Amino acid sequence: MKVAEAVGRALSAAGVGQVFGVVGSGNFHLTNAMVAAGSRYVAARHEGGAATMADAYARMSGTVAAVSVHQGPGLTNAMTGIAEAAKSRTPLLVLAAEVTEPRSNFHVDQAALARAVGALPVRITSAEDAVGQARAAVHRALRERRTVLLNLPLDVQALDVPGGVTERIAPPPQRAAVEPAPADVAELARVLERARRPVFVAGRGARSPGARDALEALAERCGALLATSAVARGLFHGNPWSLDVSGGFSSPLAAELIGAADTIVGWGCALNMWTMRHGRLIGAGTTVVQVDDDTSALGAHRTVDVGVTGDVELTARRVLETYGGDTRCQGCRTADTAAAIAARVRWRDVPYEDTGTRERMDPRTLTIALDDILPAERVIGVDSGNFMGYPSMYLSVPDENGLCFTQAFQSIGLGLATAIGAALARPDRLAVAALGDGGALMGAAELDTVRRLGLPMVVVVYNDDAYGAEVHHFGPDGHPLDTVEFPATDVAAVARGYGFEAVTVRTRTDLKAVEDWVAGPRSAPLLIDAKVVGDRGAWWLEDAFRGH
Repeated sequence: MKVAEAVGRALSAAGVGQVFGVVGSGNFHLTNAMVAAGSRYVAARHEGGAATMADAYARMSGTVAAVSVHQGPGLTNAMTGIAEAAKSRTPLLVLAAEVTEPRSNFHVDQAALARAVGALPVRITSAEDAVGQARAAVHRALRERRTVLLNLPLDVQALDVPGGVTERIAPPPQRAAVEPAPADVAELARVLERARRPVFVAGRGARSPGARDALEALAERCGALLATSAVARGLFHGNPWSLDVSGGFSSPLAAELIGAADTIVGWGCALNMWTMRHGRLIGAGTTVVQVDDDTSALGAHRTVDVGVTGDVELTARRVLETYGGDTRCQGCRTADTAAAIAARVRWRDVPYEDTGTRERMDPRTLTIALDDILPAERVIGVDSGNFMGYPSMYLSVPDENGLCFTQAFQSIGLGLATAIGAALARPDRLAVAALGDGGALMGAAELDTVRRLGLPMVVVVYNDDAYGAEVHHFGPDGHPLDTVEFPATDVAAVARGYGFEAVTVRTRTDLKAVEDWVAGPRSAPLLIDAKVVGDRGAWWLEDAFRGH
């Protein structure tokens, strides 16, 4: 057996059940070996799309996924998606063929590319060690929550594996939950016992039913209000004390209540500039606590008063066991606060002046209407751009697996591939891709992948014929905008060419076609080319550009 086949079989046996990619000569045998061993392969139309599909699949499934690429340009094409995954600490395996001869036109320093974007490079070095090295790469991706680049030199792939080393490999052990130190648990309990207006902010590290239950129980005990970072949106869906998202996406009421907290606890949450509005959501005398199972994450983005190394669920349960505060203390949980949250915490309940015309819809009106039309059991993939706050906040999600938010790198063009990966991880839900016209056209090749896979997906394009973020950032200063504004594009016609059903939406009446599609039979995916007004920057845009 050749190394390529042995490695493919080993990866499948080690738990890599889903692989995305674009196959060339260098990764042909490896990819086929994984398929033969039982892994599912999805062919993308571009390596960048394949990498993001794998990233989204891993996030929504809770398993390690892989992307398989050709040597050299196959890897460079995938780098933006790999950078997003690495910055998000996604357990992703990048399988890249590699040429080691510098005179080859395919030669690049692939290990250096990985390190440059925060991925971990490793290499298959010999026929004797190939199977063990492949298994170790999977282990590191899972154990360290890392994006790992596994380089497979072409000459090593072609070697014969010695007999006796190709036996079936058991799946790797799952990452062990980190038990918090008793002293840290006691200190956090004391902080919460003193708190009178505590707020919990849960992030990526809290995205599990067990963590949600533990945090809700502790919050009930100490009277805390509940919020999430954008990537964990939906975790507290249905809880009457949920403020939804903390940060740039916060509604005015959520920002007011978070800003009034005397104690903020970040649970598996970085408390970065987005989640804390560059620190403006933290009061002058507020006690800041951060809980994370990675010690290096504590205080990485801002100074914290108390840092606890520990798994979110375990830490919350240990603190609940230790908590000795007055159980009659309800913190912020007053009747007035409950009434305000019920009436005003959702963005769709905040009054606004509709600026739509007969030719273009207000994106708020559009998204509220879609929220009512589309099934509640949904998973949303959102691209980046001026529009992104509308689908992220005006579309409701059923739980923490309802929004796949690939925004750590802030690249546009990833949204469609994100929704494809999420759709495959959650086939029980309607997948919704929310894109700007710029990102939609960047990723349009993957419309073919949606149709080929038969995914009953809805693609919503917020089409203002521009890179809206730049228009609203530079336009007020009088700069020329020729480089970021474009002639009108019939995105619906593009989608029909790929086999989609498509509708152009200018007014609420045009959404009747969406209602008809939802009613069935949904035999083809649907693209909505929504012509939206571009008269203003989104509410979160000013905050976003403060980081530039």
